[in-house]
Amino acid sequence: MVNPVQIKDIRIGRPEPFTLISGPCVIEDEQTTYDIASKLKKLTSRLNIPFIFKASYDKANRTSINSYRGPGIAKGLELLSSIRNELKTPVISDIHQVSEVEAAAQVLDIIQIPAFLCRQTDLVVEAAKTGKPLNVKKGQFLAPWDMKNVVNKILSTGNHNIVLTDRGVSFGYNNLVTDFRCIQIMHEDTGFPVIYDATHSVQLPGGAGTASAGQREFVPLLARAAIAAGADGLFIETHQNPDKALSDGPNSMRLEDLEDLLVQLKAIEAAVA
Repeated sequence: MVNPVQIKDIRIGRPEPFTLISGPCVIEDEQTTYDIASKLKKLTSRLNIPFIFKASYDKANRTSINSYRGPGIAKGLELLSSIRNELKTPVISDIHQVSEVEAAAQVLDIIQIPAFLCRQTDLVVEAAKTGKPLNVKKGQFLAPWDMKNVVNKILSTGNHNIVLTDRGVSFGYNNLVTDFRCIQIMHEDTGFPVIYDATHSVQLPGGAGTASAGQREFVPLLARAAIAAGADGLFIETHQNPDKALSDGPNSMRLEDLEDLLVQLKAIEAAVA
């Protein structure tokens, strides 16, 4: 039995419809970010899919020192707040340091803990103390049952607003694979909703030497499998022109291709309900 999590007017957790967390990997500029958010809002409203907009104000875990990281916390949160208010949609972004928690909690409807930091106790606990819903990405170095320890850290603060996200498991060098048993295992072990990250799961970490590579052609396949396996939502990074994106372009989905996939996903969800 999964405990649904409430994020504004969205309830995440079966038998509720799957939630889509989507947007560009990183905030590039105001116009690009707003355009993506606006198109996603219109699309999900038309298809009646619960939607949370995502974009990082700082990508602190880029492969290269020369990689673009984002506008920073002040400008980034200001833009996310504007999108939140104008489009009437919840927003999510990831934090990397305890010092970011207070400011992020004032704007974000859900705070995300990156996969590489999911075992950082101080960060997880401080974020949990805000009482805000947390989305914790399972580290690609962890087994699904290890996430129960992360959940217990959050529960120790009295915060029960927890969502977990699977994003594949390290498999050799520069490669990730998905074990879809993880969705059921984390459901059963923790009792909280599980999101599937269909775009980071096709990432090839460091695969381009000074940047990560990716195989975006497999995003639809994995997304369909995740919904069939019982995922409560999907995390899909998207961009108008992924080949020109400033972060995670190789594993981001083209915005124009998203509608066909979402229609398929709704049909799969209906079939397995």
